[in-house]
Amino acid sequence: MEVSLFLCLWILLILGGGCLGCLEEEKTGLLRIKASWNDHSYDILSEWGGKVDCCLWMKVICDENTGRVIEIDLSNMLDGKALLNATLFLPFEELRSLNLGHNYFSEFQGTLKLSKLQHLVLDGNSFTTMPSLQGLIKLEELSLWENKLTGNIPQTIGALSSLRVLKLGNNYLNGSLLPQVWCKLRNLEELDLSNNRFEGNLPPCLGNLTSLHYLDLSSNGFNGVIPASLFPNLNLLKFISLSHNYFKGSFSFTPFLNNSQLVVFDLVNYNKSLKVEIENPTRFPPFQLEVFRLSNCSLSTSTRDVPGFLLNQHELTMLDLSSSGMTGKVPTWLLVNNTALEFLSIGSNSLTGPLDLHSNSTNLKLVLFDISSNLIQGEVPPYIGSVLPSLHVLNMSGNELQGSIPPSMDKMEELGSLDMSFNNFSGPLPKSLFMGSSNLRVLILSNNNLDGSIPKESSLIGLGYLFLENNNISGDISEGLLKSSSLELLDVSNNSVSGVIPDWIGNFSMLTSLVLSRNSLEGEIPTGFCKLNKLLFLDISENKIGPASIPPCANLSTMKYLHLHSNELTGPIPSALSEARSLITLDLTDNKLSGTIPPWISSLSNLRVLLLKGNRIQDSIPAHLCQLEKLRIMDLSRNNLSGLLPSCFNQITTFRRKAAEEDKFGNVDYAWAANLSSSTYSYDGELSNFRYLFGVGDAESGEGDVVEFISKSRSESYAGSILHFMSGMDLSGNKLTGPIPPEIGYLSGIHTINLSHNHFSGPIPETFSNLREVESLDISYNELTGKIPPQLIQLNNLAIFSVAYNNLSGKTPERKAQFNTFDQTSYEGNPLLCGLPLERSCAPIGPPPATPPKATEKGEVGSWKAIFLWSFVGSYGVTFLGITAFLYLSSYYTELLFDFIEAHVSFLRLTT
Repeated sequence: MEVSLFLCLWILLILGGGCLGCLEEEKTGLLRIKASWNDHSYDILSEWGGKVDCCLWMKVICDENTGRVIEIDLSNMLDGKALLNATLFLPFEELRSLNLGHNYFSEFQGTLKLSKLQHLVLDGNSFTTMPSLQGLIKLEELSLWENKLTGNIPQTIGALSSLRVLKLGNNYLNGSLLPQVWCKLRNLEELDLSNNRFEGNLPPCLGNLTSLHYLDLSSNGFNGVIPASLFPNLNLLKFISLSHNYFKGSFSFTPFLNNSQLVVFDLVNYNKSLKVEIENPTRFPPFQLEVFRLSNCSLSTSTRDVPGFLLNQHELTMLDLSSSGMTGKVPTWLLVNNTALEFLSIGSNSLTGPLDLHSNSTNLKLVLFDISSNLIQGEVPPYIGSVLPSLHVLNMSGNELQGSIPPSMDKMEELGSLDMSFNNFSGPLPKSLFMGSSNLRVLILSNNNLDGSIPKESSLIGLGYLFLENNNISGDISEGLLKSSSLELLDVSNNSVSGVIPDWIGNFSMLTSLVLSRNSLEGEIPTGFCKLNKLLFLDISENKIGPASIPPCANLSTMKYLHLHSNELTGPIPSALSEARSLITLDLTDNKLSGTIPPWISSLSNLRVLLLKGNRIQDSIPAHLCQLEKLRIMDLSRNNLSGLLPSCFNQITTFRRKAAEEDKFGNVDYAWAANLSSSTYSYDGELSNFRYLFGVGDAESGEGDVVEFISKSRSESYAGSILHFMSGMDLSGNKLTGPIPPEIGYLSGIHTINLSHNHFSGPIPETFSNLREVESLDISYNELTGKIPPQLIQLNNLAIFSVAYNNLSGKTPERKAQFNTFDQTSYEGNPLLCGLPLERSCAPIGPPPATPPKATEKGEVGSWKAIFLWSFVGSYGVTFLGITAFLYLSSYYTELLFDFIEAHVSFLRLTT
């Protein structure tokens, strides 16, 4: 007996359990769970069943006194999709915590009947609907973060009066926040509804949840005014994020100035309709913030300077006041006061003055410094690299900075991205910068006045993106770039670079975008291009490249955007393009290409822009162009094309309808495409370890392709998303003949049609009245006949219209809507046209009606008739006598007269 008691006590001390172990029914229940997941689970549960006491199994915790299972943690167990059956958990009547997070559950079958459950974690699954929560009366934590939940939040949530933590972020929930749900959750301490699709106003009753210390409503569609009663009573708040919504009106930050707990305040609004009022406090607030973000809104302070309460903040790790309307001097004192600052963004404001960095103050933790898009003047301090040595990201673009780029930049050994574009920097490209940080991934020096050549030496082995466009750089393309073997994007456009494109350009095996346009390059495209198997974007336009174009060996299977316009290319359209099946834009404008449009062009099924203007292409327009169903812009103008216009253009679906989502152009990154994420917050004291994510988009993200196309009688540049909406066809300046096919009138989604300067004949098709989206219609300088269809006045979007210099007749269209805006230049050169705005009237023209003389004038009129009659008789008499005398005196002329009469007056001839 004593031995048995001693043995039980020994087991209790060593194993921390009772003598009885777990209940047999709970052991059986756990084995049923294992069996139901055998086909999908990892081997973590393999030991279940090996020990008699299930309280000793992994992922299971029992009550020390009763031996009942109170916690089960089965997170990260499954490797495939599975259903979750609630009946599996019926044996565990004392269960208080159940974690099934980060599995592949897609459906919750049944109802959890666990009346003592306090913590239910279902994060990271694939649930589309909320599980039934009836009976979970003691639930304190419910977490369904990062699932696929849709629809509204069920009102049954409001019945969980004990709930302290509710995490529903990263789902697809929508609708508004109903007061009858949220006003009841008085014990709520943490609420996360971020990254959903909620909309509408915030319910004021959220201000009654006085126990809240964590509130995240970011990345939704909330709008309206933030209720003034929302925050005055929430004195325990430590973390609040309202970012990425659509709030408007006024919002006062003043209530937070009395909150001693506040650590994170995050409000980056999606529109600039929100005015944030911050009063300068009479005393400094009791909190010490670690994160303060107030961006893309209108900051309202007494001076519109940096909020005054920040003078007493010394523990900031992240400060974002970008796009807040601030004025005044650059607040570099923030760097002095907050030595732990890691992220400082004050870009897109109206800050002025010099960048006054303190030479004796070094910030070793600052990794991101953004002062872009301000009015900062003067020179960059020469010691900037010494006082900010730990920077990873430095953005000074869009200011009025001048002088040379400081050599001390090479001391920023961790620098990954440097943007100094759109300033007035001058002098040669700094060699020290090219010999600086081997971690430099992005270097943007575009739109300055930098000169000299690209340095011959470089240590930028990690460089992936180099932007030097719009400067005064000269010389050739330097071999120093070869050190950057991982280069993905190179833009040296609009400079004075000369020489040839080097053959070693093919050594950049990772290159996706190459922009060398608007320079003085000459010669042919080298065979080194044949090694660039990842090239998506190539622009070498406006140089002297030629006469040969693309080498036959070039691999263009990945090419999407090709710009070769304004060079000296000759011969036929390069056959190497027949393999460019991914091509979206093909621009061969203004070269000396000849021959015909090849049949293989119909295989470029992704083509949206085809520009062949200003070449010597001849023969007829082939019908196989109609197979390019995604084509949005086609310019064949100023060539030698002849023959009839194909009637099949209505087969091009993008010409027949408005732009649809699938028509979108892939965007091209040959402009700044750095994406800086905000801090990753962690509530549990990890703010000091916030991480920033830095990256640069590939050649399908960023600013977008640029296309020049004549629309509305002028050359326009269409870039980025606007290309999604633009469509047009320009066939002007050719030798096309025959009638205009009526099928052209069925291109109801097209914006521009130019058929001018050809030899089209016949009438204007009445089907043109179907061109409801057309904004520019030019059919001038042809040989068209007939009347202008009066139905054209239905074209309400028409801004440019010309039928000038044809053979049209009849009345001009009624001056209604858009046609009331066109002047006579739209109709001139048609002699048989009449009506406004022409000066020719369409009213019939005849002799004026006779007006009988008045009675008082009859005598005078009669006398004039007599005078006229006698003068007429006298004149004829004098004439007759003169001719007779002349003939009598000259026999020669008498004989001639009688010969003439005999020859021309047959009835006077004598017959014998």
